[in-house]
Amino acid sequence: MEEKDIEFTWHSGFSPTQKKKNVTALHEAAKEKGFCSLLEVSTKSENPLGIRLSAFNLLIKTQVGKIRVESAYQGSKVFVGGGPYTDIYQKRAFEAKKDMRIRASGGLKYFEYFEERWALHNTTAFYDWLYCTALKPHSEYIAKLRQFEGFTDIEFNPQRSINCQARACALLVALFNLNKLDDALQSQSAFIATAYPNSVRRSAAEQTDMFGNTNRKRAAK
Repeated sequence: MEEKDIEFTWHSGFSPTQKKKNVTALHEAAKEKGFCSLLEVSTKSENPLGIRLSAFNLLIKTQVGKIRVESAYQGSKVFVGGGPYTDIYQKRAFEAKKDMRIRASGGLKYFEYFEERWALHNTTAFYDWLYCTALKPHSEYIAKLRQFEGFTDIEFNPQRSINCQARACALLVALFNLNKLDDALQSQSAFIATAYPNSVRRSAAEQTDMFGNTNRKRAAK
């Protein structure tokens, strides 16, 4: 799997229309660099598959029923001042991400998902595992994803984000193509060892929100 930062002309504004303009601009800029067949993986995608596979829409099976990947991620956060707030599991993804407790409970310590703790050493591991676990049963989607050269995520902001839907999607395809997806999802340790064999520990401070606009987005292939 390879990640590329693509520079493109940014259309300011937060409306869906503006973000879709940015998707188009991003893909046009990526095409100039040789990335032609790309799928935007977010709710702003022009492709129904990209919308369906957004973490805001993708469902994961759990002990309490199917919940959205984004809600599972947010509700599993454990902070200095509280958490995990598992009632967030039942919220819609947008409501889960905006839950005031997420911003008012101090620094992030770790994740706890149905009594399993995920440390912050591999900062994207828990999110990527949730995404891959949710998508694995959908062989029809995986078959379609393999037809693309790469994936983009217009919602990803490197100045304030760590997790990237495009990267998670590319990781799943890479593991599938290497016939390692099943083995990787056997356990947390297996996933980290398989998906990040050369990972470098990152500081938990990277989880702190940072605000600011950027005209750089990530493409993963």
